[in-house]
Amino acid sequence: MKRLMFYCQHILGMGHLVRSIEIVRGLMNDFQVCFINGGEVIAEFEIPAGVEVVNLPAIKTDSEFQALQVVDDSLTLAEVQERRKVQLLEVCDRVQPDVLMIELFPFGRGKFSFELIPLLEKVRSLKTTAQVVCSLRDIVVTKRDQSKYEQKVCKLMNQYFDLLLVHGDPQFQPLSETFSRIQDLRCPVHYTGYVVQPQPETAVTVVCDRPLILASVGGGRFGHELLDCVAKAAPLLAEKLPHTIQMFTGPFTPDDVFAKLQSLAVDSPNLRIDRFTPNLLTYMRQADLSISMSGYNTTLNVLTTGVRAMILPFTGNDDQEQTIRAEKLAKLGVVEKIEPADLQPDRFAEKSSQSCKNHPPQSPLTLMVLKKQQLF
Repeated sequence: MKRLMFYCQHILGMGHLVRSIEIVRGLMNDFQVCFINGGEVIAEFEIPAGVEVVNLPAIKTDSEFQALQVVDDSLTLAEVQERRKVQLLEVCDRVQPDVLMIELFPFGRGKFSFELIPLLEKVRSLKTTAQVVCSLRDIVVTKRDQSKYEQKVCKLMNQYFDLLLVHGDPQFQPLSETFSRIQDLRCPVHYTGYVVQPQPETAVTVVCDRPLILASVGGGRFGHELLDCVAKAAPLLAEKLPHTIQMFTGPFTPDDVFAKLQSLAVDSPNLRIDRFTPNLLTYMRQADLSISMSGYNTTLNVLTTGVRAMILPFTGNDDQEQTIRAEKLAKLGVVEKIEPADLQPDRFAEKSSQSCKNHPPQSPLTLMVLKKQQLF
């Protein structure tokens, strides 16, 4: 069996981790997989049995992507970077991968070049037949100096990579809309379709005797303004229709934010608050309305379940990825985009009440789970 080494670095949310694990799930029947996790470990997050996981000393970032931060503050950033680089090279030596798949880099994660360039050089020195693959979502974050950025990406792709996998549908979101120099890439570019989470094999019933509204913000390092508005709108919404709000704040939500939300829920019997569930897709499938950010994975969960949905784009660091996705889907009538002006409790309660009465059309996207035979 061929050996696959898959590198994933999530630094703010958990979307990159979720998507990467689903790709691994689709490949593990044909590859012996070593999964490299460079972000904070989420204890409740389920990894498929049979996948070797190597957790590097974790690195995260602030919501504006300005600086890397260590999770273990007993070490300096420089110490963590050196330990990670050494560990990666040791794992590569041991695994001797036939395929190295790197999520996002070099289209993003440029600050991790300190370990990724040595890793790429190591793979090439160990096995000349090894294939190096970039795993990329459908929308690339644009940069202030887009020309310089695209030139650097092309240089690194042409120097080190054998294949670019774009996890999207070019009929809906071609990569060229956010990266103009695809024709300058010398490796093949393959659209895989959208990577979606599978329906649970064992059905889990969400016990709720009233209409269910689901509120979630992924990892929880951002989106607090949305959760705060939902919590404050809960008493007002209770006057408009019988319901239960199930809120998942995300495993990375700061303790003070979680405590504030819990205090708001004390006088709202219609509001339940938890940090995380591995069964979010089950909740979404049974919900009457989903309220969330518009990240890749959550949006695809909305599309595959067909739930009514209100979505708020993340715009930190002038990131337009979620805005592009939300506006396209809103224009098609699939979701309702939440505007910043909507984040007032009374206005939000009215908007949520009206959304519960509207049925979305069928998804316009052709969705498919990534299959190994499509790639190699």
